[in-house]
Amino acid sequence: MEIFMIISNMIIPVVILGVVCFGVSRRVQVYDAFIEGANSGFHIVVKIMPTMVALMIAVGILRASGFLDMLAFQLGRMTDYIGFPGELVPLTAVKMFSSSAATGLLLDIFKEFGTDTYIGLVASISMSCTETIFYTMSVYFMTAKVTKTRFTLAGALIATFAGLAASVVLAAGIMG
Repeated sequence: MEIFMIISNMIIPVVILGVVCFGVSRRVQVYDAFIEGANSGFHIVVKIMPTMVALMIAVGILRASGFLDMLAFQLGRMTDYIGFPGELVPLTAVKMFSSSAATGLLLDIFKEFGTDTYIGLVASISMSCTETIFYTMSVYFMTAKVTKTRFTLAGALIATFAGLAASVVLAAGIMG
């Protein structure tokens, strides 16, 4: 077990050192390239900030208005039949838009149900198995100026539902 701790502590410094060494071997001005990339990243953050703020406000409004609770009650009656707890419907819906807002909901779920319950376990696994579809699509497509998304949304939704199904199966297997 101790070897895993050593590896996990060393992996990031080794990767960074490897990137720097590779850049130096290719005669790249590594520091200048880093500064240029950081500057570009800062401009992207400034560009997407209004989208992030709007998403956080929208999620806050949905939570405060009780809409997410109503959604959980209505959809939860159907999802309970397939083993997916209705209490996790709001978490699933919010996760498609904002990971940080979903983390807030996850903490609420942990406070109410606990971390080592079936609901807590499904919530934890589903957070790891799903993606912030709409946020990712809007940010990356806006940044890359992609206008034809083709089947991206359908594929992302299928992958999300597959992740949710996996979380139910894995949690059921762990809970025995």
